[in-house]
Amino acid sequence: MTLFNHELIADPTATYRRLREGVAVHPTSTPDGQPVWIVTRYAEARAALADARLSLDKANAKVSGAYQSSMPPELDAHLLNMDPPDHTRLRHLVAGAFTPRRIAVLGDRIQTMTADLLSKMAGPRIDLMQALAVPLPMGVICELLGIPEKDRHDFRAWTDTLLSPEPNAAGDSRAAMRQMHQFLTGVVQDKRNHPADDLLSALTEARDEHESLSEQELLSLAFLILFAGYDNAVHLIGNAALGLLLHPHVMDDVRRRTLSIRAVIEETLRWNPPFPLGVRRFALQDVTIGDTVIPAGGRVWISIASANRDEREFPSPDVFAPGHRPYAHLAFGHGIHYCVGAPLARLEAEIALRSLVERYSVLELAVSAAELQWWPSFHKRGLRSLPVKATKAARRDTADRDQSTGPGTMER
Repeated sequence: MTLFNHELIADPTATYRRLREGVAVHPTSTPDGQPVWIVTRYAEARAALADARLSLDKANAKVSGAYQSSMPPELDAHLLNMDPPDHTRLRHLVAGAFTPRRIAVLGDRIQTMTADLLSKMAGPRIDLMQALAVPLPMGVICELLGIPEKDRHDFRAWTDTLLSPEPNAAGDSRAAMRQMHQFLTGVVQDKRNHPADDLLSALTEARDEHESLSEQELLSLAFLILFAGYDNAVHLIGNAALGLLLHPHVMDDVRRRTLSIRAVIEETLRWNPPFPLGVRRFALQDVTIGDTVIPAGGRVWISIASANRDEREFPSPDVFAPGHRPYAHLAFGHGIHYCVGAPLARLEAEIALRSLVERYSVLELAVSAAELQWWPSFHKRGLRSLPVKATKAARRDTADRDQSTGPGTMER
C-alpha cells in the first residue's frame, strides 16, 4: 500500500510527523506500484542528498515505471538524471549564469517587472498567484534564456500538465513533452541564426563551436532551466505570501523593517518548501540508511518537507518563525546537486514579497485557509490560487527601501 495518496496531499505535515516517529526510512510504493524507500528525518535526508552511492542516473534503477521513465529521451539528458563526470561538465556550463554577481545584476530588471505587475492589480480582491506569483518567474526565466515574450503563451499549461498526478495525465504529459521539444528545437535554431546576450545563445555556442555538450543535452538543459527555474519560484512566492497572510504579526514586522524579507523567504523554504520531494535516486549497491537496508537498484525518495520539520533539528518545527532559527533547511538540496538556481529563486521571491507589502497597507485572505486549493501533487506544494483583499498604502518615500535583498530549484 502506498503512502503517496490523497491523505498525504491533504495533510502532509501530519503524515510526515507520524512517519518520523517510527523510523528514518520507510519502504512503500510509488503511485504506479513500484517499490520506493522514503527518507523522512533530517540527518538521514541530508546525508542521503550528498551520498555518492545514490545515483541520479535512472539507468541504475532495478525496475522501471511511470515515475522513472516518463521523460522522453530527447529531453532527458539533464542535470537531474546525471552523475559525475557528465553532471560536473554540464553544471559548469550552466553555473556561470547563476553566480551571485550575475543574479544581482538582474535585480533592477526583476524590480521593474514586479512594479509593472503590481500596477496592473485591480482590487479590492486579487488572486496573487495569477497576478504576481505566476507571471513574474515566467518573465524572468524566459528573459534569462532569451525566449521572446510572444513564444511564452503555452508554457504555463505545459508545466501544469507535466506535474499533474491525475490518472489520465500520462498521455497528456507525453503530448506536452512533444510540444515542448518542438518549441525548444525551434528556439535553439533561432539562436543559431540570431545569437544574443542570453543563456540559451551561450549554450548553443558551447554546443556548436566548442562541442561542450550534445544537441540532446542542449535541449534537455533548456527544458530543465525553464521547467524547474519557473515552477520552483512560482510556489516559493505563493507559499511565502501565504506565510505572511496567515501570520499578520510577521507581516507587520516586515513593514516596520524589524524583520527582513529574506528571513521570511528562508523560513518559508523550511516550513513550506515548493518541492517537497528531492529528485529520485537509485542505490548503486546495498545502502544502509538509519536501520534500513536499501537494496542495489532500489529507488529512494528524500522527503525535504519532512526533514525540514524534523523535531530533532528544529524546535517547534510547525511554527512559522522567521528570524528565529538557523537556516539549515534542505529546500535547495545539499552536496553537488544543490540547486544551481537558488540565488535567482531567492531574489525573485524577496523582491516580489517586499514590493507587495510596501504597496498594500492591508493584505488579508479573502477566503478561509481551509478553502485554499493546493495542487494535487506529491512533487510540488503550491496553491492553485491565492485570493486576497488588498488596500493600497499611502504614497511615501521609498528611497530607504530595505537593502536586505540579495542572492541566495533546480537540483535537490
